[in-house]
Amino acid sequence: MTSELGVFVRVHRERITPDSIGLPAGERRRTPGLRREELAVLCGVSATWITWLEQGRPVSASAKTLARLATALRLSEAERSYLFGLADKLDPAARVKTLADAKAGEISTLVGVIAAPAYVLDRQWNAVAWNDQAAQLFAVWLGHDVPDATRNLLQFMFLQDSAKTFVMDWHERARRLVAEFRAECGKGKDDPPVRDLIAMLQRTSEEFSQFWNAQEVVAREGGIRAFMHPTAGRVVYEQITLQLQGRPDLKLTILPPVSDRNTSPAGAIELTPE
Repeated sequence: MTSELGVFVRVHRERITPDSIGLPAGERRRTPGLRREELAVLCGVSATWITWLEQGRPVSASAKTLARLATALRLSEAERSYLFGLADKLDPAARVKTLADAKAGEISTLVGVIAAPAYVLDRQWNAVAWNDQAAQLFAVWLGHDVPDATRNLLQFMFLQDSAKTFVMDWHERARRLVAEFRAECGKGKDDPPVRDLIAMLQRTSEEFSQFWNAQEVVAREGGIRAFMHPTAGRVVYEQITLQLQGRPDLKLTILPPVSDRNTSPAGAIELTPE
C-alpha cells in the first residue's frame, strides 16, 4: 500500500457525513466526516487497519476488502477504479469501453476517416493524432503551425490564455479535466513524464494546483461540449471518448456536432481551412 492511497482514503472518509449513511451525529466531532472506527465497521476491518492504511504503512487488502471500502466511501466508478489502481489490485467489477483493435501505424488513418473533429491522446494527454476538423476547431492547440512540444491538452487548458474564452464554462470543464486526468493516471503519476508534467503545471498554474490538490476523481465521460470559436462563433458538440483495445496508453475522442438553440438547426458549423 502507498501513502497516496492513504491520503485518498482519508480525504474521502472526511467527506462522508454520518447522517448520510444513517449514523447519528452524536457528540461534537473533532474531525469532519466519518471516524476511522466507523469506517472500519462498515468495511469489516479493524480500526487499526484503517489507521495504518491512511498512514501509508504496509497493510494487505483483498479485492473484496477494497470493494467494501469503495462502497463505504460511496466512490463513483472512476474513483473505485482509481482506488484499485493505487492498491495494485484488479477490480473484478471493472468495465472498459473498447474500439476495434488498431495498431499504432493505423491510428492516424483511423482518425483521418472520421468526419467529425477527432484526436488521440497518450498517457500524458499529448495529442499524437488528429484530423483536419480537429485542427480547425482547436487551432491554438492542434493547428498546423503549433509546435509538437505544446500539443498537450492540460497545457492548452491551463497555460493558454485564450482557452478561458474558447472553452465555455471553463472553470467547471477545467476542474473535471484535472479529476479525469487523476483518474487515468493512477499510480502512473509517479512515472517521470507524468510526474514532471504535473509538477510543471502546479508551478505555473494556480488553478491546476488547486484542482489537483482537491483529490477529485471522475471518469472521462461524454456529454455536451460548447466552444466559442474565434470565427465560427458558438459551436456545440457531443464528446465521445473510447479506449483503443490493445493500446491502453491511447484513447480516442470524437466530437460529432449537435443541434443547439444558439447554433444552426443542423448543429454543424462549417470551419473552412485557412
